[in-house]
Amino acid sequence: MYQYNTNSWNSQQQQQQSILEKPPQRTFLENELGRNIDGESSSNERRVPSSSDRDPNKQSGKKRYHRHTHEQIMEMECFFKECPHPDDRQRRELSRELGLDILQVKFWFQNKRTQVKSQHDRHENNLLKAENDKLRAENTRYKEALSHASCPNCGGLSGEMSFDEQQLRTENMRLREEIEKMSAMIPRFAVKPGSLYHNMSSQNQMIPPPSLDQGVGNYGAHTVIIGEMLGANNEPLGALPIANDFEKDIVMEIGSVAMKEFTNLAEAGNPLWLPGSCGCEILNQDEYLRSFPKGIGPTPLDVKIEASRQSAVVIMDYNKLVEIFMDVNQWANMFCGIISRAAIHQVLEVGQTEILDGACQVMSAEFQVPSPLVPVRDDYFVRFCKRKNLESWTIVDFSMDQLRPGSFTKSRRRPSGCLITELPNGYSKIVWIEHIELEDNEVHDLYKSYVNSGLAFGAKRWVASLDRQCERLASSMATNIPHKSIGVLTNSGGRRSMMRLAERMMLSFCTAVGASTANAWTLITDASEDVRVMTRKSVDDPGRPSGIVLSASTSLWLPIPSRTVFDFLRSENSRNQWDILSNGGQVEELAHIANGHDTGNCVSLLRVNTPNFGQSNMTMLQETCTDATGSFVVYAPVDLISMNAVLRGGNPDCVALLPSGFAVLPDGPEPMNNEGPIREVGSGGCLLTVAFQILVDSVPTSKLSATSVTTVSSLIKCIVERIQAVVCSGGT
Repeated sequence: MYQYNTNSWNSQQQQQQSILEKPPQRTFLENELGRNIDGESSSNERRVPSSSDRDPNKQSGKKRYHRHTHEQIMEMECFFKECPHPDDRQRRELSRELGLDILQVKFWFQNKRTQVKSQHDRHENNLLKAENDKLRAENTRYKEALSHASCPNCGGLSGEMSFDEQQLRTENMRLREEIEKMSAMIPRFAVKPGSLYHNMSSQNQMIPPPSLDQGVGNYGAHTVIIGEMLGANNEPLGALPIANDFEKDIVMEIGSVAMKEFTNLAEAGNPLWLPGSCGCEILNQDEYLRSFPKGIGPTPLDVKIEASRQSAVVIMDYNKLVEIFMDVNQWANMFCGIISRAAIHQVLEVGQTEILDGACQVMSAEFQVPSPLVPVRDDYFVRFCKRKNLESWTIVDFSMDQLRPGSFTKSRRRPSGCLITELPNGYSKIVWIEHIELEDNEVHDLYKSYVNSGLAFGAKRWVASLDRQCERLASSMATNIPHKSIGVLTNSGGRRSMMRLAERMMLSFCTAVGASTANAWTLITDASEDVRVMTRKSVDDPGRPSGIVLSASTSLWLPIPSRTVFDFLRSENSRNQWDILSNGGQVEELAHIANGHDTGNCVSLLRVNTPNFGQSNMTMLQETCTDATGSFVVYAPVDLISMNAVLRGGNPDCVALLPSGFAVLPDGPEPMNNEGPIREVGSGGCLLTVAFQILVDSVPTSKLSATSVTTVSSLIKCIVERIQAVVCSGGT
């Protein structure tokens, strides 16, 4: 039998009885928070010992709580907004100011932080719960939509397409392998001269047999498919955009082939590239056909091929150059002397965010020579941008019209573009390639040698223009301007405003000097005459005077070097020898901005001091620029009050301009000899284009009179005669 220890049992009973009779101990959190009998927030009060607690005669069950006054709470609330975690010094100051114990202040702030955190957590939980409910509802809606989805082609449910899709992918892979085998056999059956393909450009426009080897790499079979989808008519490809993912995938595949070909061309040397007479490298066509037998499509017969390469180092960050080339407006402004108009018709890929890696867009552009005697070249092409590595970018253009059998535009771009490599100190290395196929369009005899040399539309002209414009942009951002020269504009705000105004003046001049009539001009007299005259109506245009504007232009050859003519035309000392508007007055330079290492690249503000005291002096804005492929002297009369605002950094967009000037090309024919003119590039002569704009009527609704056209034509002929007289007499 078990015997209990009665003493031990009694002691346990007494201990349990004492525990039951002893008041329950409050936890630390309960002591901190307390109980608010009146419903007040527990964080605003703390229990303090009352007189009943200190008096042993009072009942221990009755407890009194200390409530903070409203003023004390407000003071601590305000302090909490500024500093939720006061240190010991701040708590002592609060306790002294509020008449509270230091511990009361400490515990109040602890409780307040706990309360705020709890409220914040509850708010976050409510937001997450609402978002979770929204996502659940959206997920349920998508599931219901997918459960009822069907294929638009076959009508089958989407869930039933997985096996069929796998079968189609397998069949597609088998067909690709078969196409590759056929592509390897087709060179044995090359089309001979006089065959159907040779005569594709005849009157009947016969469609050639589908040649996979001469198609787009291994995707030559798509040639016929594209022709069927886009229509085998002769409408421009720009009228038929890329309509679906299938066509887009083909374009992207062609872009990959074009990118690979361009990269190989940019990095290759001799014998693929040979030295050219115009100072740039010329593509060896025989070696090109051996190196790229497939390429991005066949070369039609009886077309002219221009292919050149040029390299240079420019002062601009390589990422900024990519941004300019992929923005059609910045690109057109950068090459305003070459591009008369440009547009983006479709964006196939935007590329990675803020990087443009993989961007692809469908574009059109019109390229010109600054003369009305050279027809423009209108191209429709795809621009593909790809980051080659961390230090270089590749931008390639390629035309898409070769995918349409029987259709060929007058100008087509094989893989062309530029390879941009980063260099230290904000410089970049450029390798530029222009590879063009075009029909031999009508070019005036005066410009045939210049165009045939490749300088007119070749890589050298693009690179020279880019180098000059990069120097111009660097000059506009320069801050360390020397104060030694008189008239040098050093105010940074005034420099930027004046250069913006000069840029707009140059753009306006270039749109009126070439053969393009697509820039709101109406042709009155053709270039077959001595002077070509165009007109336009200016209404509510802050950049031009309101009314009817006439633009006249003509081109001629001069038997002296282009640099000599350029220096003669830009000098203020010789201006009164040809400028009719100066009226024999002396020209003074008021302000000057250098735009590069060449002294001929500058923006100037000129004042004509007329000898007639009854006539006010005239102020003109002038920009002169020159490079290895051409020079410009462009000027426009300006209002002196408006120019003073511009020189102080004001907005230049409201200054009205009607620019006139000259375009000087460095190559032309030699003088006449016994056997006739010799038109060889680099002969020492130059080609000069003179353009003049004038406001003939300030009322836009007025009718243009024949007298105005005759007056403008006579004015420009008079300028030409003056220049020729000085040149022939050796006055330059």
